Amino acid sequence: MTDPIEVAMVVNGAEHVAAVEARKTLADFLREDCLTTGVHLGCEQGACGACTVILDGQAVRSCLLFAVQASGSAVTTAEGLAGADGSLNVVQEAFRECHGLQCGFCTPGLVVTVTAYLADHPDPGRDEIRSALSGNLCRCTGYQGIIAAVEQAAVIAALQGGIS
Repeated sequence: MTDPIEVAMVVNGAEHVAAVEARKTLADFLREDCLTTGVHLGCEQGACGACTVILDGQAVRSCLLFAVQASGSAVTTAEGLAGADGSLNVVQEAFRECHGLQCGFCTPGLVVTVTAYLADHPDPGRDEIRSALSGNLCRCTGYQGIIAAVEQAAVIAALQGGIS
């Protein structure tokens, strides 16, 4: 067994420092050490998207990275998307209004994916949305509400000057 390695990162605006085993995934670090339980573990192979977080501005699968790889970075999870007062962000609100969630297991990963996607692609078409969501699996909704939520979030974000 190797000695623990100190990692430090900013998670949802707060500094987190911990000594972890080299093999600890970023997903496990976020859930266990940072208590961000919106990071869900589904397949643990990067195929389902439930563990998606924003790492230094890019959507990534946190189950595929080690915590030590993210040391020194800024991470945003679904919990970090809401306002300081608990208000939902544009994407979260659109998912609520358009019934883009059912059981909720995939929802945090989808919301994070969509937030990162719309930041770079503010006016996507339906085919582009489907492509952007292709790495996120949902077994409940059939995706119609999710696609409608992305379309609504894009329109509202454009009116507000972008995703915040």
